[in-house]
Amino acid sequence: MHIEILEEAQEDILEGTFFYEIQGKAGDYFLDGISADIEALHLYAGIHPKKFGFYAQHSKRFPYTIYYKIDDDTILIYAVLDERQNPQKIKERLK
Repeated sequence: MHIEILEEAQEDILEGTFFYEIQGKAGDYFLDGISADIEALHLYAGIHPKKFGFYAQHSKRFPYTIYYKIDDDTILIYAVLDERQNPQKIKERLK
C-alpha cells in the first residue's frame, strides 16, 4: 500500500515537532517516532479502531493519534493530533 500524508497532517507533524523541540530538544525524536508509526501502517492499516469516522492509530511514544482512511491501495493520513486536547476540538477538526 502507498501512504499519502495530506497537507493538514503534515502541518500537524511540524507543529508537534516544534512543540517538542522547544520543550527540550526532542523534536527529532518526535519526528522519528511519528514517522515510524506511520511506516507501520504498511503492515497494520485497517486494524485500528475507528473514531470520528477515521481509523485511529495511537503513537507508541507520544500522546498523539494518527487519523487515516484507506482508499483502494492508498492510506490517506488526514491528521496527526495531540490526544490531550478537547475531544470536541478533535471532532471538529476531522469534519
